[in-house]
Amino acid sequence: MMTVHNDQGQVPALKEWASAVEALRLGKQILIMRKGGIREETKDFQVESDSFYLYPTYEHQRKELVKPEFADQVEASVAAWRADAEEVSVSVYAELTEDILLSSQEELDKLRELHMWTDRFAEERLKWKKTKPLHVMLLRVYELETPVSLPILAEYNGCKSWIGLPADKLDGIPRKPVLSDEAFGAAANKVKAALV
Repeated sequence: MMTVHNDQGQVPALKEWASAVEALRLGKQILIMRKGGIREETKDFQVESDSFYLYPTYEHQRKELVKPEFADQVEASVAAWRADAEEVSVSVYAELTEDILLSSQEELDKLRELHMWTDRFAEERLKWKKTKPLHVMLLRVYELETPVSLPILAEYNGCKSWIGLPADKLDGIPRKPVLSDEAFGAAANKVKAALV
């Protein structure tokens, strides 16, 4: 699998809560939800790449926004993070297998058992920018054989979804799927069946 580079020698990365990245890495879920960050250039969320690294973020995650069984994961990632950190560890790569657009609470409720977030938080994501659909991204996730520490650059900060990471630091690192083909297919079918 080769990741597409841009003309600045960067590979795409999607910013996501560190605890959600960990849930994906552990195979506990295969989806994330997106409406976009406050500073999106397009004013709403757009899929910029079908394959990307997941860049863990720490500032907005809170244990009261996730189901009780995920609270320890949030606490652990928050406790491990230092506000003055100069590097971040990237260990997860993903391929987008489907981008499902939801526009109703009824549809969102059908996915309740398939993600880590509370009903209230999922509903807030749906209602924010309510004229825009909620993107439910089904991801085939891969773990890097060796996590890569990257310096935290100013352009990575802020409420935006997509950033570019240095290709020369990430290219060539072996990665393995966190779920088998069969397990991923079953999980993806479960999401699609729930929405029927």
